Amino acid sequence: MKEFFSYFFGQGTTQEFALFTPAHFAPVLLMILVIWCIYRKRDALRESRHEEKLRYALAFALIICDMSYYWRLVGMPSLNPSAVENLPIGICAWTVIFCSFMMVGKSQSLFDIVYFWLFSGSLFALITPTVLTYTGPTRYRYYQFWLEHTLGYIAVFYMIFVHRMRPTIRSAFKSAIAMTVMVLIAYWVNTMIPGANYLYMARPEAAPSVLDILPPNFALRVSIMAFAMVVMYALAYLPWYRLDKKKRQLK
Repeated sequence: MKEFFSYFFGQGTTQEFALFTPAHFAPVLLMILVIWCIYRKRDALRESRHEEKLRYALAFALIICDMSYYWRLVGMPSLNPSAVENLPIGICAWTVIFCSFMMVGKSQSLFDIVYFWLFSGSLFALITPTVLTYTGPTRYRYYQFWLEHTLGYIAVFYMIFVHRMRPTIRSAFKSAIAMTVMVLIAYWVNTMIPGANYLYMARPEAAPSVLDILPPNFALRVSIMAFAMVVMYALAYLPWYRLDKKKRQLK
């Protein structure tokens, strides 16, 4: 039993996960299926007497997914946890936390932040989940990663379809300010802790990812990342802009 837990909660030394394989596509497709079901049952969910319990359950699942990442590190000294790589500084982690509080309080303010964070920063984690290179479907980290990242999208679309929340231009600015604060914290930590690479601003990831195309020069790297975020924010708001434009034309 000890060997099983050591294996399941640990990680390998060789590649166990590959991009664009069934192990990559299956969690994303499952997330899309759940979101589609929420859309189909949105009216029934809105009127259900168990709706609040459902939101609380999803919020609890989000927090557990995030916290279990750190519990695993504490319980597995062989993973060599350190402040260099494992401080709670990252868009994905805080998106999960904000999503949890958003679900509990039906907070429009938190929705404004996480909507754009999900479709600008966290989206790349779904496309190139490079942190899973040494942890395949037989490891706990694989399931923790996918639950943490897909439940955020499920939570946001739940609020869109069931509680009719939506972003605005003001939402984008609010989210951008929160993003800037996170970037400044990450930059400060990267300069204070040798080897730290929070938000991947210091250098490319060790495993292949979409960030490999960025130059190593810090100023140029950050400038390109900032421009990419502006573009992603615009694309995230585009469907709502088109929807509003269509409504105005119908009046």
